Amino acid sequence: MKRIYIVDDSPEVRKRLAAMLSEVAAVRVVGQSGSAENALASIQRLMPDTVILDIRMPGKNGIQLLREIKSEHPGITAIMLTNYDYPQYRKESLQAGADHFFNKTREFERVVDLLRTELDARPDRSLPDPD
Repeated sequence: MKRIYIVDDSPEVRKRLAAMLSEVAAVRVVGQSGSAENALASIQRLMPDTVILDIRMPGKNGIQLLREIKSEHPGITAIMLTNYDYPQYRKESLQAGADHFFNKTREFERVVDLLRTELDARPDRSLPDPD
């Protein structure tokens, strides 16, 4: 089961993402937040496998939150999903530890495709290891 946490100031975006992700077997949205400030404590408590972050939010932005997450939990996969697909944001996000960077307008569905691909690529853990 891949556990996902969504951070976006738009309730509509969070709702749409959660609905899309609910259709993927072995994926569960374990939490959502509309601000970076509220998200960090929940992420630390819930320990998701993947976080989906917006960049521009009131208060602390998604890149700042990404740095905090990665400094404490470098194994969490981070997906930046933003309307602000500027080269400087992409570069800063990747330097801060983002694993993926998608434009909300053109690549929204790629988040779901990416998670499906990651799940398909995992070996079946129910099979015994060959000796």
